[in-house]
Amino acid sequence: MQKQLVATLIAGLFATSAFAQSTATAPETKAEAKQAAEAAKADAKVEKAKAEAQADVAEAKADAAKDKAKAAKKASKDKAEAKADAAEKKADQAEQKADAAASSTAAQTK
Repeated sequence: MQKQLVATLIAGLFATSAFAQSTATAPETKAEAKQAAEAAKADAKVEKAKAEAQADVAEAKADAAKDKAKAAKKASKDKAEAKADAAEKKADQAEQKADAAASSTAAQTK
């Protein structure tokens, strides 16, 4: 009988200590879960910010490439216009020379 009493007391102590651990760990587990959730949420915000920054960089690069293409197109157009103007000026000079030569030959034949 005494052995049973000691065994019951020991079993009760083990049960009490097990119950005390389970109730103590439950709030800690909830707190840890809450911290983990907050950390995950913060990580998600950081990833979102990185993604937005990368999108902004990509958009800026695209805009820069577009502006560069526009500038190159304008430069080539200006260059073509300059060549056309030079050719027109050269043609005008050749025409003036031809007119001058024609008038000097006409004056000599008279």
